Amino acid sequence: MPGDSFAAAAADAEKRLASAADLESVAAIERDLLGRRSKLTDAKSRIGDLDPAERADAGRRLNAVRDRAEAAVAAARERLAASARSARYAAERLDLTERLPQTAPLRRGHLHPVTQARDRLEDVFVGMGYTVAEGPEVESAWYNFEALNIPDWHPARGSFDTIFVNLGEPEEVMLRSHTSPVQIRVMDQRKPPIYIVAPGRTFRADTADATHLPAFNQIEGLAIDRNITMGDLAGTIDEFVRAFFGREVKSRLRPSYFPFTEPSAEFDISRPDGSWLELGGCGMVHPNVLRNCGIDPEQWQGFAFGFGIDRLAVMRHEIDDIREFVNNDVRFLSQF
Repeated sequence: MPGDSFAAAAADAEKRLASAADLESVAAIERDLLGRRSKLTDAKSRIGDLDPAERADAGRRLNAVRDRAEAAVAAARERLAASARSARYAAERLDLTERLPQTAPLRRGHLHPVTQARDRLEDVFVGMGYTVAEGPEVESAWYNFEALNIPDWHPARGSFDTIFVNLGEPEEVMLRSHTSPVQIRVMDQRKPPIYIVAPGRTFRADTADATHLPAFNQIEGLAIDRNITMGDLAGTIDEFVRAFFGREVKSRLRPSYFPFTEPSAEFDISRPDGSWLELGGCGMVHPNVLRNCGIDPEQWQGFAFGFGIDRLAVMRHEIDDIREFVNNDVRFLSQF
């Protein structure tokens, strides 16, 4: 049985299959080489006519040729199927790229008005020598309350309408109700002098209305140094107000109470009609807060202040309803 001739036929078939242009050509080559009437099939049927000593070797050689031919046919089919898929994908491809007419002006988006206010505030305070600090939005009770001189029995703690996170023991976890925890983290990690502002998102269980949002933005400032006084605080507030609102706007401090500052004050800004508008709270950092952060209040003093960025944007743009900032109405947002 001429096995070498079958091997040559298989090699020739491989070349033909490699250049086959379609599946019909592959099928024709397969019939010639492996079909019921092919020479290879006929030779296999006549193995029984050989001497017993030759049958095993002939069968092995024919099977090797057949395996080689079947592999070549399978490879050709896969090559043509992949090519057909690529051609189909190319034919069915849709270009969904939006192209504006050449005559139409290119309309670009812009930052949200609250983000614009935050960026402007950061620029003002960086220009005054402060650095920007950030912290996590999920906090423990130590950073959100206790280190700020608000223990669990303190009545002020109930006024924060805190949103708690159920993570189980060993301590209370909550969405931060102010950005003051960032001040604690900075004082824990750095040695004085410290001059930072801490902008960020805060959360309280408030019902959204014209002046309140359950998720809102705050910015707080902290200055720790030697011989800091309320006069330094008043001068900083006044300089900030003039830089942000204009040189004609004035500020004033009114006595108030916060558990983390002593003395404490509210600060107002003047309106064109002569009235005053409350902007935020401030005061000298309470000695207990300094001690909780490992800072000696006999050597270091400081002041802190804070206010809502969303409300400040409302004041700046004279908007009636703070909820407009979260309604995402393009007609409203495109005005800023």
